[in-house]
Amino acid sequence: MAQTITLLKSTYLRGGCCRHKVLCPLLGRLLSDSMSKLYSSYRRPGSQPEKKTSWQNVDFSFKKGFDILKTQLSMLKGETEDYLKGPEGRPFSHYLLEQTKVLWEFRSQEDLNKWVISSDVEIGGKSEVYLKLGRNNQAALLYGTLNTEVPRDGETKYSGYCSMRAKPPVGSFNRKKYYDWTNFNSLYLRVRGDGRPWMVNIYTDPYFSHHKDDLYNYFMFTRGGPYWEEIKIPFSKFFLSSRGRVQDSQHPIWLDKASFLTLGFTIGDKVDGPFQLEIDFIGLLNDRAHTEEFAYEMYEKN
Repeated sequence: MAQTITLLKSTYLRGGCCRHKVLCPLLGRLLSDSMSKLYSSYRRPGSQPEKKTSWQNVDFSFKKGFDILKTQLSMLKGETEDYLKGPEGRPFSHYLLEQTKVLWEFRSQEDLNKWVISSDVEIGGKSEVYLKLGRNNQAALLYGTLNTEVPRDGETKYSGYCSMRAKPPVGSFNRKKYYDWTNFNSLYLRVRGDGRPWMVNIYTDPYFSHHKDDLYNYFMFTRGGPYWEEIKIPFSKFFLSSRGRVQDSQHPIWLDKASFLTLGFTIGDKVDGPFQLEIDFIGLLNDRAHTEEFAYEMYEKN
């Protein structure tokens, strides 16, 4: 243990490149606070530059570090045991026979904490969005007000959007994980909207994509009224877009499911006013009757 402490300390204080490329991926949140201070290059105009050296700004607590390391090692142990049992910690036979699966359901505040909301306020807009539990804590209620007024910054041309996005799955030591949806061919939702259209987005890892902002999208038209509706969206109905523009895609969505990071909902129908969407659960379905591989025409490029 003493050798481990010496190795971690010497590696951490050796050089910026080594700290960034070695310790951050391995230790994750253990050094995240210190790294953010070391690599933060923003400085307000007119303020004096920092006179202290980088190593003097390091806020490293061995007690906190060992507590986090212990937690991460425990998570790694659980992931290893699940891996030895089978996919997602289940026997392989159960994994192959699975036809339905609930990804997200909303019954407590902990379920809401798995999601992040955002709006055009980030670019200077005036839309508002909120997320809370619905009546009797049986659904998530996403509501707010859409405002398409463009910020007067001389650069922004469009505004008026609100979104809700699930946090990407993370393994031990902050390792990036992906959703395995290879056994399913449809997304299944139980929602209750106000009649406004929503865009369902599936986010991919830019490492596997040609463009940084590639998304798989589907326009979900809610019915409105007091009744719940169950919506089945085959993966073949999703289309590939980049920065809001539809792109020609030669590959159906199910070919790239290994790179799926998370899912989200966006409203931006250019209609000012209040909106709301209730979501009971979001799941997956293996519809044996659906054999369509891709719903759109595919063109060969020259």
